[in-house]
Amino acid sequence: MKPDRLKRLMQILMTLQAGKRYTADDLSRLFGTSRRTVFRDLKELQAVGISYHYDPVARAYDLDIPSRRQAMPLDRQEALGLLLLAHRASSQMHLPFRRSAVLGALKVEGGLPADVRRFCGAAMECVSSRDLGHGLSRDLEALFAQVQSAIVNKRVIRVRYGPGIYAPVEDLELWPLHLYYDHPTWHLFAQTSQGRHVEPLKLGHVLDIQVLDRCFVANGRFDLVEVLGRAWSTRPEGQLYQVKLRFLPKVADQVTETRWHSSQQVTGQPDGSAIVEFRVDGLNEITWWVLGYGDQVQVLAPAALLDRVVQAARNMIRLNSTSTNP
Repeated sequence: MKPDRLKRLMQILMTLQAGKRYTADDLSRLFGTSRRTVFRDLKELQAVGISYHYDPVARAYDLDIPSRRQAMPLDRQEALGLLLLAHRASSQMHLPFRRSAVLGALKVEGGLPADVRRFCGAAMECVSSRDLGHGLSRDLEALFAQVQSAIVNKRVIRVRYGPGIYAPVEDLELWPLHLYYDHPTWHLFAQTSQGRHVEPLKLGHVLDIQVLDRCFVANGRFDLVEVLGRAWSTRPEGQLYQVKLRFLPKVADQVTETRWHSSQQVTGQPDGSAIVEFRVDGLNEITWWVLGYGDQVQVLAPAALLDRVVQAARNMIRLNSTSTNP
């Protein structure tokens, strides 16, 4: 659901909760939409249990008394926190069931006391977020629901997995254990039914899934921290490295305001640059992160990471020096 529509639904709800009746034309003029959009918005509110009353004589709408008088034990900050969370989820995350989450937030908003609703309405007018167009597709959301159900019920799954454009498609039988979001990708941690090795798979690369009529018994409770160890993202490689980087002043603030890894240590420098250190398991994942900062980062340690970055830079120069315009 787009942020503009979410805001409009909240405004319609607050308008109807004032106790006055409004025709479709009234609502259309108030919110600068067509009558058709008004009817669609009213239907959306009804879908989450916010009942309205239509007077066929006056051709006007108001909120049913139970909906108008329902109260929730939330204070102003708690209510605002929920609404901001729903707003963020609707625009910035690959969140499954996000439409349900947003509409659920609207339902909660509908039961808040009048003073809390007014506070939230005024506060939401002053807060915006960038709409990244994120969200799971309908097919991927259905896949998420199947995997989640299989995890809860400890059911074995069989998947067709395509890890890349040129990599061969694999048929895997798995014990699904955990879903993990590492921006901007959802991962499924699963054990292979033969090797019992825990492996992360990108959910978006699952081409097909079959939930089998067989259950599995996991060896203890899944521990994400133990599985990830000190990996930069999702794939530990079995060797720890002390990574030391110097970020130039142009990007130093941007880098250091985010905590990228649990081992992160930052030392500011007099010239505005920053020394950032990590203790990570493996270099494959962090290498690509370092390359993303181009000529604004200097690799101080380890030598193995420096070699990788230098080789990638040389390859980039060679590739772009020999390229020709079409």
